[in-house]
Amino acid sequence: MHSSKRPFYLLLQHMAVYVIPFIGTFVFSMHAYAQGCCSGGSGSPIAGGTSQGVLADRQAEISASFQYINTNRFQKGTKRTKNFLDNYSSEYLYTRLAYGVTERFTLSLESGYYFDRTQVSLSGEKITSSGIGDVILFPRYTVYTHNTERTRDEITLGVGFKMPVGKYLDSSVVYVDPVSGKVIYASMPPVVMPTTGSQDFIFYGFGYRGYPEKKVSLFTSILYVKKGWNPIGQRFGDYASIGLFAGKTFHNKFGITLQLKGEWVDVMKYDKNIDFIAKYNFDVVSTGGQKLLFVPQLNYSYKNLAVYLLSEVPLYQYVNGTAIASQYLFTMGFSYRFMTVKMNEESEE
Repeated sequence: MHSSKRPFYLLLQHMAVYVIPFIGTFVFSMHAYAQGCCSGGSGSPIAGGTSQGVLADRQAEISASFQYINTNRFQKGTKRTKNFLDNYSSEYLYTRLAYGVTERFTLSLESGYYFDRTQVSLSGEKITSSGIGDVILFPRYTVYTHNTERTRDEITLGVGFKMPVGKYLDSSVVYVDPVSGKVIYASMPPVVMPTTGSQDFIFYGFGYRGYPEKKVSLFTSILYVKKGWNPIGQRFGDYASIGLFAGKTFHNKFGITLQLKGEWVDVMKYDKNIDFIAKYNFDVVSTGGQKLLFVPQLNYSYKNLAVYLLSEVPLYQYVNGTAIASQYLFTMGFSYRFMTVKMNEESEE
């Protein structure tokens, strides 16, 4: 029994150098686009699409990623425009706890917190918000594995559920009467809110091909987020992404991973009886779009710890109407894996 389990466990450790850093990426991607208005970046650490396999039997994982977005690029279709906003920025911390229930089945609990989401108008007016976002329950199961002396193959599928915890509707002061002191409020745009307020389903697929002797890995991920309706009659556009990855390790510690990622966001649906421009201060026509991104990443692993740094480079962007586009996005994070029980190899033989 020891001889059959040990190679599989070593394979998981080898995959960790590549796979771990992208787990946060996929959730950032979902959340950044969840606002529907192309929020300045796909959010690549829920971010590229995800690359996430399973843990070993009774193995646990603790991970966290910090994402910084800043953009002064705004577009109408594919063309840049200067008649929209001055700047948009975001600072987001994403955390995850995961556990290998069996050798093939892993369950994770994930959430994120926005330290800051700020939109600056052309006149210099700031609209800012912060707070906890969503909680995600994400089980995944390896449906296929095949290992030879030269190659390692794996296919993993997952279905997750996103539950909103933070605020999805808030208001800010837009005018104070200098005589009467009366304060007038207006709804903040959804792009600065920590959550959309909807319950969403996540469908996910991950395919891996590894060449252990050459220390090269190739993998792909497909992600689809089916959005639900929130309490105020909004249904943000469904999100889909596909990522193609190639990675190589050097000296068993350093790694470079290159990703090409395509993303699509559908147009927002809404209650036709509500004038969203008048009541909630945004145009539903300017939601959704497509992107093609290049994502380089540096990894470093030491024993059970992996750390990484990545950035997203937009190659193509199209937004519906006039909306925020990607410009600068950086992510750094770590993941720590450990066994929750001691393996008695002698007793297994």
